[in-house]
Amino acid sequence: MKFVSRILLGFTAAAVVAIGAPVAANASTTSATTAASSYDGWGPYFSADHKAKAYGHVSVEKKRFKHWYWKTDVVKKRECRKDHKGHRHCKWVVKTFKKKVWEWRFDSFYSVHSTLQNDKWWGKNKCAWETFKVVNHNGSSYFRTFSQCGKHRGHSSFHGKNAAHIYVNVSRGGHHRPTGHYSGWQDVYHAAV
Repeated sequence: MKFVSRILLGFTAAAVVAIGAPVAANASTTSATTAASSYDGWGPYFSADHKAKAYGHVSVEKKRFKHWYWKTDVVKKRECRKDHKGHRHCKWVVKTFKKKVWEWRFDSFYSVHSTLQNDKWWGKNKCAWETFKVVNHNGSSYFRTFSQCGKHRGHSSFHGKNAAHIYVNVSRGGHHRPTGHYSGWQDVYHAAV
């Protein structure tokens, strides 16, 4: 009976290894090439008069890539030579040489999706506005602005990569630009350090 149970135990272990090995191999290759993703909601944020409302979500996908660069190596070598009398003289010489190497790096690709709601679509300042400020890791920044002048919700989105911080400022205005009732800069996305 012990002999039979050992054989059955052996078959079970072999089956587990046979099934698990391809799955584990597939998982290791997939993790090396796939990207890590995250998805965060933001808002709602309102203009100062509460007649404009913005909310949405940010999706971030990290993709790794090979970064190639030149590396300088320093090597000490002992060089010997004979003089005209046949005596051998040696000295240490420092030599440098360059070689091309690579390392894994990551880019974070983001998509900001927004819904802008306008609760006052008549009168002088009848448009809802949202201005996004994207701050990069090097400190530079740029802006994206969207408006909604009708009574229906407006949907907008924009994309980029490697943002350190994204803010939004919700306001009111006319057809051409925001003119007032600013919410101030509100958080949309902050990159993990």
